[in-house]
Amino acid sequence: MPARSLARATPFLVLLCFGNAFAAPDVPTTGNAVIDKTVQIVDQNFYSQAALPAFHDAVKDLIADLGKEPLVVADAESRILGSLQSSHTGRYLPDQLDFYELADIFRYALHDSMRGLFPPDGKVSYEGIGIASKEIDGARFITDVYDGGPAAQAGLTVGDEILAAADKPFAEIGSFKGKAGGTVALQIRHHAGDASTTVAVRVEQIEPQQMFVDAVDKSVRLVERDGRRIGVIHLWTYTTDRITDVIYEALAARLKDVDGLVLDLRSRWGGGPGDAAEPFVSGTADMQVIDHDGDKHAVYTGFHKPVVAIVDAGTRSSMEILAYSLKKNGIPLVGAPTAGDVLAATAYALPDGSLLELAVQDVTVDGQRLEGHPVTPDVAVPFDVRYAAGADPQMDRAMAVLGQRLAETVN
Repeated sequence: MPARSLARATPFLVLLCFGNAFAAPDVPTTGNAVIDKTVQIVDQNFYSQAALPAFHDAVKDLIADLGKEPLVVADAESRILGSLQSSHTGRYLPDQLDFYELADIFRYALHDSMRGLFPPDGKVSYEGIGIASKEIDGARFITDVYDGGPAAQAGLTVGDEILAAADKPFAEIGSFKGKAGGTVALQIRHHAGDASTTVAVRVEQIEPQQMFVDAVDKSVRLVERDGRRIGVIHLWTYTTDRITDVIYEALAARLKDVDGLVLDLRSRWGGGPGDAAEPFVSGTADMQVIDHDGDKHAVYTGFHKPVVAIVDAGTRSSMEILAYSLKKNGIPLVGAPTAGDVLAATAYALPDGSLLELAVQDVTVDGQRLEGHPVTPDVAVPFDVRYAAGADPQMDRAMAVLGQRLAETVN
């Protein structure tokens, strides 16, 4: 992908080939290849020199403890990386969904390692059903159902508790491994205290970036509410220019006759060009190009009607910059505070085939840091996803706020 495309895709991908190369003091080694490589990468590339002394102390403390207890790499990595107190920094393993989604997002940074990570051709994919999940108070709940994916088609909803997969403990990658083209029976509980329900879900070979593009495209819909036509777009992520194409096409065609728009920014990984807010706040003229055969393509399409956006703790990174820009331009935000995770990052392959994501540059917006300073919604709507059973109070409130804006526009 050319440099221009990378820059437009998302600020945290701009730095794919760059590091800060700090001159760090000598730090003792542990003798473990994964940990020692992590220390080297952090020393040479972490964005904040001020954080390195605490990191070095954590490494030294770890070494001091090696003779007292067995080394557990995952715990050790969490311990030393945690000392940096930074977003966009962590280690991910092949049994985690995040490993595959991040590897595809950072595939250009990982170019030289991709064939080793994903043999034989270096193409990122995993077997799954199009969900993300999280353990909350000892139970596993679906937190995201990607639009148009197998789970959505099977009727699974955000908030469903996953009790088991094929009568075995659920694993977000392991439960579906080797089963693409078939089905897996998930034992689900929709409501607290209910008996379990078995749902057969088709397993697909998923390419994360393509899946996100498809999910954004499938999220585009028109809702009739109180006699008005409301458009909805869910930006699951914005880590490729293809998302821009989906947005422009939706605004120019499928949503061109709506009265207003709800823009759902409850995302997975953030991303987005610096001008991502422009279609929703600017007065730039619409532009199309027309092929010799008459096919029309939207080059730029602004949305000149009322907009309301939804945010929550999943709104992170460049998606927070988008939320900030929308709020600055008078577009109401509904939901919960954003993640406060706004740094520029890249990824590295570690010797055991795991991934290290690392923050490599600081970011300011209008001269202020959003890292550690979430964007707050104008209308606060908490949402406990557990046993939501399809309910979405944040979306409902966003629709109501948009209805009020439309009524004010008419009056």
